[in-house]
Amino acid sequence: MTTTTAQTTQVYQVFIKATPEAIWDAITKPEFTERYFYKARIENSSDGHRSKGPDGSVWADEPTYEFEPPRRLVHTHWSDVSGKPDDPEHYQVVVWELAEKDGGTDLTIRERNLPSDDAAKTSEDAWKAALGSLKTMLER
Repeated sequence: MTTTTAQTTQVYQVFIKATPEAIWDAITKPEFTERYFYKARIENSSDGHRSKGPDGSVWADEPTYEFEPPRRLVHTHWSDVSGKPDDPEHYQVVVWELAEKDGGTDLTIRERNLPSDDAAKTSEDAWKAALGSLKTMLER
């Protein structure tokens, strides 16, 4: 797994020995996300990005900008209070890209518009742990 940081964007890449379809299900369906993403039940659809914590509290109910199964998903991660809800440049945005390669899939995640170095470090640690767990879950 490699990580690159450039200004307010972080990029995470991991190769997973699974089909794009299997990874797509794992990143869009809550019955999978709760197994690797901090017990959060996350549902990604063309209608939005919805996340609930282990106690059922709403962590996110955000827009989805692109939904192209099983290749590309773009959604907000955390809202910004800038008052421009239709403009992804005013949100933290997560871009998921899946590409078949050598009997598996390259998964690339770009997280844009991180508000600070502290947020970037916290996000990096969280993504590395979640992606490691995703890889382990799918390669069993």
